Amino acid sequence: MTQARIRTRFAPSPTGFIHLGNIRSALYPWAFARANGGDFILRIEDTDLERSSQAAVDVILEGMAWLGLDPDEGPFYQMQRMDRYKAVLAELVAAGQVYPCYMGMAELDALRERQMASKEKPRYDGTWRPEPGKVLPPVPEGVKPVLRFRNPQGGVVAWDDKVKGRIEISNDELDDLVIARPDGTPTYNFCVVVDDIDMAITHVIRGDDHVNNTPRQINIFRALGKEPPVYAHLPTVLNEQGEKMSKRNGAKPVTQYRDEGYLPDAMVNYLARLGWSHGDDEIFSRAQFLQWFSLDHLGRSAAQFDEAKLRWVNAQHLKATDDDTLAALVAVQLRGRGIEADERLPRICALFKDRCDTTVVLAHWAAAFYVDVTPHADEMAQHVTDAIKPSLALLAQKLASCAWEKAAISGAIKEVLAAGGLKMPQLAMPVRVLVMGTAQTPSLDAVLELASREKVVACLQKA
Repeated sequence: MTQARIRTRFAPSPTGFIHLGNIRSALYPWAFARANGGDFILRIEDTDLERSSQAAVDVILEGMAWLGLDPDEGPFYQMQRMDRYKAVLAELVAAGQVYPCYMGMAELDALRERQMASKEKPRYDGTWRPEPGKVLPPVPEGVKPVLRFRNPQGGVVAWDDKVKGRIEISNDELDDLVIARPDGTPTYNFCVVVDDIDMAITHVIRGDDHVNNTPRQINIFRALGKEPPVYAHLPTVLNEQGEKMSKRNGAKPVTQYRDEGYLPDAMVNYLARLGWSHGDDEIFSRAQFLQWFSLDHLGRSAAQFDEAKLRWVNAQHLKATDDDTLAALVAVQLRGRGIEADERLPRICALFKDRCDTTVVLAHWAAAFYVDVTPHADEMAQHVTDAIKPSLALLAQKLASCAWEKAAISGAIKEVLAAGGLKMPQLAMPVRVLVMGTAQTPSLDAVLELASREKVVACLQKA
């Protein structure tokens, strides 16, 4: 037999803004499909009408597009597939795999209370499950039933999880799941199975909060005459306080990292390491990640998010990024501040990128070349002293007439140092403060060359 083409999916619910813990559950199935020449499908599980929102859908789509996790198919929306679910539901009803249950919520709550009082596991007791020779209660008037799936009795449901290993659950632990509400709307676990069958999903790579759903879904697959996919349940991503990452616990929407100046490839690099590894490799490109990725190296223990580590990873990618590519990103940041950059920006990025960890920080440096800066009073007092002002005036005079290129600027600086008997820091520090607003910058001649002559001379004359 030829092996089926690998098809994976990411199936978020748009009930809250997607964060890094969620998006990692998109990264791995995307990477597995790409690494194996397969297909990656995006499915929006929007059946929770009360909590789903278009704004949350937009963040999913924007976040995935920013990270380059482009689906081959989709997005598909479950609410648009209701007719299909109802048709499959009718097949199960006709096959006797599903039955109506008229037990109301009050009756179900009372049953659970009795079970807990008897120290039993609270679960539906099969009151309305038809069996040969069993007499069912009379159907109550005016009550719309739910539809329950006739779960197999006896035996186990088992699967070889690609992360957790062999998992076996006794069927007697599973009660008869509600798969359609009183209004006929199918429920989550049923819709997921129909989707995975229709979309020919071969591998389900998702968070381990879904482990409890898996045995139920496997039994529904088999009731429909289909073999379930391969499962890989990823361990939880914890926040910096060691709690499960969630919006409630302060997790940021994925798109906020874009706005804060992180690079998509750096995010992919960092997220990949939150639950997967390739030896001791910390920094790698997207192409290397796809070359190395397999389900065999997924970690079993929870991974903890560390923003300082993320910033470090981003800094490494920033340094390795082509200057023109960086300039395009920084130009967007500058536009947000009302600044239009020019042809100098790639060279500015080249000069400053080694000391930056985000494009926001790089844009802060770049902005100083386009707008007037306000030096900090403490730095002015420390560096722009009365003793140095004559040398600053002389430098302004020499820079006003020299060729505006690095070697000539360097020559003018050396002449002023010699004339005043100064060491480089005594002159460079106040010049940096006046021109850039801070005493710490890269090489002074390189910085001045990228600034306009008019700006530099004006700043020095103000001293």
